[in-house]
Amino acid sequence: MKQIFKDRKQAGRLLATHLQKAIELDRKDSLILALPRGGVPVAIEVANVLNIPMDVLVVRKIGHPFQPEYGIGAITEDGYYWTDPGAVRVSDIQPQQIQQIVEKESVEVSRRIKKYRNDQPLPSLMGKTVLLVDDGLATGVTARVAAQYVRTKGAHRIILAVPIAPDNTAHSHPPEFDDIVCFHQSPSLLAVGQFYQDFTQVTDQEVLDILKKKNHKQRENFI
Repeated sequence: MKQIFKDRKQAGRLLATHLQKAIELDRKDSLILALPRGGVPVAIEVANVLNIPMDVLVVRKIGHPFQPEYGIGAITEDGYYWTDPGAVRVSDIQPQQIQQIVEKESVEVSRRIKKYRNDQPLPSLMGKTVLLVDDGLATGVTARVAAQYVRTKGAHRIILAVPIAPDNTAHSHPPEFDDIVCFHQSPSLLAVGQFYQDFTQVTDQEVLDILKKKNHKQRENFI
């Protein structure tokens, strides 16, 4: 399998260049929301190239009770969550099992909001174009739930922007997204990491370092 990206930083730069060619953006009314942790180093590169503000939207996968790596849904901020009815039905998952996972992941969502945004709310999304950025797309369930949530906050246009995704993603075009921009689509995507030379797990500290630099730069631009 050919590795397309050296690391998330390079993937972000390539994605940013591709975005410039692929879609028209009103930068004054646009906001990038990174899906942590892996989406943050990608998103900051996109934000720097496009000169668009960036923040983080915390989303956690709801894994299958007996196969945690298999996502059957996701939970995001304000307790908003969604599970795939088909996956739940086929697997005969009971409501109490889902609730237990939701409660567990809610704790982690709250922890990350406190750590990454000091418990501050997201900027207003009303009427905005929101670019949801991650380091890649496998099942897409977390991105879809993120988009659903962003829509409830009044976002006018939602664009999913990822370096790598299955080749059927753009064709299936889930209704949650107004646009999907992907640098590379693969017919044989088993795991996002297979397309990166360095896919080391991003740590909380790395996220915090990126956000600190981002905040400092945005303050300088404002001044």
